[in-house]
Amino acid sequence: MKMNLGTWQESDGQFIVNWASQAYCNYTIFVGLILLLTSAIQIYRLSLLMYRGEDSSFLSAFIDVVSSIFLTTITLIAAIIITLGFMTWCQCMTKRFPSCELAAGNDIDKADGIDTSGFHIELGAVQFGTWTSLSIWVGLSVFAVLKLLRYHQLENMKVSMYRERQRLIEAARNNEIQEST
Repeated sequence: MKMNLGTWQESDGQFIVNWASQAYCNYTIFVGLILLLTSAIQIYRLSLLMYRGEDSSFLSAFIDVVSSIFLTTITLIAAIIITLGFMTWCQCMTKRFPSCELAAGNDIDKADGIDTSGFHIELGAVQFGTWTSLSIWVGLSVFAVLKLLRYHQLENMKVSMYRERQRLIEAARNNEIQEST
């Protein structure tokens, strides 16, 4: 019922729904499945690394950053779709009922056979879960960026230490040559 608009019939009190695109529901389901699959893969991958006592590579950290930011973005879009859909549904329901909660459980659309009992609580739980998931992915994105920055700093330090070592070796050779002559 996300993003659906409609009108109330005065004759029988039924809600005539102007159905929105199915893409809204399909997108949020797709995001949920992608997040589930990605989470399972990450749990397996990180468990293997922890079991072996290893850490991921620079490339792996970079892929983690890109994927985390991508998943954060698609989760944000899904959360906005769910929230706006819930608000739209509540606006339609409050044209007839004092609140969205009171509309739940009423037979508002016999033609489509929609059962609205518990709908307000269910959609509220979905909304809470989506925004919670978004906050978790934002945190994971921040940690992934911090890990990538740490790897970048370590790589820069290794390169600068190598250069300094080469400079010291060259200076020692020059001193030996000067002392021998």
